[in-house]
Formats: sequence, C-alpha cells, structure tokens
Amino acid sequence: MSRATRTDRRFFIEQRLTPMANRYEVRAAAPDGGAEEIVAFARQKRRALKEQVTFYTDESAREVLFTFRARQVVDLGATYDVEDAAGQPIGRFRKDFAASLLRGTWHLSQSGTVEESTGRERNQVVAVVRRVWSFVPFLDFVPFAWPYHFDFTEAGRPIMSVDKRLGLRDRYVLDIPAQDLDHRLAIAQAVALDALQSR
Repeated sequence: MSRATRTDRRFFIEQRLTPMANRYEVRAAAPDGGAEEIVAFARQKRRALKEQVTFYTDESAREVLFTFRARQVVDLGATYDVEDAAGQPIGRFRKDFAASLLRGTWHLSQSGTVEESTGRERNQVVAVVRRVWSFVPFLDFVPFAWPYHFDFTEAGRPIMSVDKRLGLRDRYVLDIPAQDLDHRLAIAQAVALDALQSR
C-alpha cells in the first residue's frame, strides 16, 4: 500500500459525496497526530445491484490496491470478499442482519485464520436513535450527525475500532490494535460500515 505499511495502525477516513458515486479518502496518521497524504482512495457507485468498492493508490485511479465485492446480488446478509490487486483473498466480512435490527453487528474473518471477530455498535442508545431517525419522514434525507462507534473483538481481544467524528460530513478514525490484522481488511470493513450500514 502506497506510504502505508503493516506498521500503520491508525487511519483517517473521510467520505466525499459526488453526483454518481461516494468517494472515500484514507490517510495514515502522522506521528504528530495529524494526517499524512492519501494512502488509499475508493469509489462506490450508487445503487449497484452487486456491490463492489475498489481501492486505488490515489485519486487518479490508475493503480488498484484491493477491492471488496458482494457474493450475492442485493442480499441483506451478504458476504463481502476482500481481495488484493491480483485477486488473491485477504479476508471477508458480513453484516449480521438479525442482530443489526437493534445494534449494528458485523463479522470479520481474515484469510488463513479460523477465528472470526465480531464488531458491534458501542452505544445501544445511539444505535436505536439511528434506526428511529431513518424511519421518520423527511429525516432520512438529513445526515445523522451524532457520532457512533464500532468495536471489533475476537475472544475478548480488541481487534479494531471505528469512531465516527461529530459533524455532518462522514469522517472516521480507524484504530487497529491487533498487529496480526491486515490493514487492508480493516480499511475495507471501516468503509463498508459507512457505505453499507443502511442496507
């Protein structure tokens, strides 16, 4: 990954809206706490029947880093495969539709391991308010500005966390305390939390 190595454990992710697609900029955290240059850039086409998001080295979109794509067409509990630029598997994730009715829940697996980590919304009250918000007429067109957070654990061990920052623009901080978790898989899951959360 350009400028980001396996030693990078914190990333900043920001969504930018355009007419035809959602765009995501991923930056590694600098030692002083600020953000470095873009280390990954993603574009998500809206209303695609079979979801796919491709991550590139930069906004020129000339060099692919990795992708995630749904196995099925429009499936509430679809599994998404994460692959490198050569099509080799990195891992997969899926939304737990039943558990997510009250609190967003995802399952994450890295290729070559048998363990599966589970990520849940940290705050149950915020989770319920987000769901009510989406059902109130006309409010579903207004972004939910209040922060919400996801914590992923594996057998009680913290794997990664995604914290949404306060504001109308979707901005996230991704922390990866698990040294054995591939940062590409973590970034893919973090972007999916924004891109696919309402599905």
